Amino acid sequence: MNDLDSQVYKTVRRGYNNEDTIFFLGEKLEKLYQTKEDVPYLLNRGYKIKQASLFVSNHYMLQERQRLVLARAIAKDEDIENRKRKISNKDHLAGSEVYIDGFNAIIPMETMLSASLLIRCMDGTLRDLAGLKGNYRIIDKTEKAIRLILCKLDNLEIRRANIYLDKPVSNSGRLKALILNVAEEYNVDINVELLNAVDKALYGKHNVISGDSVVIDESISWIPLYNMILEDYEKSNKTWVIDFYNERAK
Repeated sequence: MNDLDSQVYKTVRRGYNNEDTIFFLGEKLEKLYQTKEDVPYLLNRGYKIKQASLFVSNHYMLQERQRLVLARAIAKDEDIENRKRKISNKDHLAGSEVYIDGFNAIIPMETMLSASLLIRCMDGTLRDLAGLKGNYRIIDKTEKAIRLILCKLDNLEIRRANIYLDKPVSNSGRLKALILNVAEEYNVDINVELLNAVDKALYGKHNVISGDSVVIDESISWIPLYNMILEDYEKSNKTWVIDFYNERAK
């Protein structure tokens, strides 16, 4: 038996916060959705996201977690359209090579598997509120999160996936080993690298997989893989998603 197969990982609800059941349900969630016009209005007139979200949050008397959602969910029209134009055509991905922002991909999937809060953002990305800030531990949902990602890559007939992990983040080496162990079961050539500057390594690349707005803006093209996985998963499983993407169209 592989040493990794015998590991028992701590049961954790990644990204869960007790306050979320207060601030992101019912009337408080509807109040949050009311900001979907106010914040973009300011962004489209030159305000920075921090300034705009703070101004609107103060007006609506939002709490810290709600403010964080605004800062992550909303973007100005120009950025939304630019990111939309960069989306790779999934019908043309067979045989291609992709570049994955490793922690950025795995953590939202762990959050989804935990039935914790996710944000479907205006620009088509999927983001979370886990906020690990350099401290990462493999949990009971990590392996399944990896499998969801690799399975989707396999279904898309991706030829090779380069997964970049932030070397300074704790347990990055152990995560690399786990990814490579799981990858043996899939028909995708998996390369995992530990880098000091993952974001910069993704700049200028085609078929980038990330939810980081700066990475997407600096890429040539990107794949909204997290949303693809979520769409499949939520058909038969419980998920908790604040949807600013579809709310934008209302």
